[in-house]
This record gives sequence, C-alpha cells and structure tokens, in this order.
Amino acid sequence: MLNIPQHLLEQVDGIVFREETDRTVVIQEAMQTYESEHRKSNIRLALQQGYMEMAHINLYLASEAFLAEQEAGGTVDRVVSGV
Repeated sequence: MLNIPQHLLEQVDGIVFREETDRTVVIQEAMQTYESEHRKSNIRLALQQGYMEMAHINLYLASEAFLAEQEAGGTVDRVVSGV
C-alpha cells in the first residue's frame, strides 16, 4: 500500500491521460528513473572521492615527471649543441 499526496496523484493522472496509459506504468517508470539517477549520483560521488584521495599522488607523479622532462631537455640541448 502506497500513500501518495493528492497533488502528486493528480499529476500522475494527468500523465496517464496524456500518454493513454495507466498509473502502474507511470509509477514504475518514475521509480526506474529515480533508481537510475540515484545510482548515477552514487557513482559520481564515489569517483569524486577517489579523485580527491588520489590527488596528492597524482601531483607527486606529475612533479616527478616534470623534473625528468626538464633533465631530458637539458641533455638533448647539450647533445645537439655539442657541449
């Protein structure tokens, strides 16, 4: 047994009328959409948390790569110039 406020039931009935369907179909579709959006939201939150947790590691790796690229660039410049 579901208790649905009158104003929501009237909106459902409007959809039922426009789409020539029944309440069960409209409510099932609404629940499926809600569940899908809720799942997507949870995935986004988990990804955001993971990226935040990995931020310090990624920053460290990027700074290490930057230093290695700088050293390699200097070596190439010396080889090309013959020094």
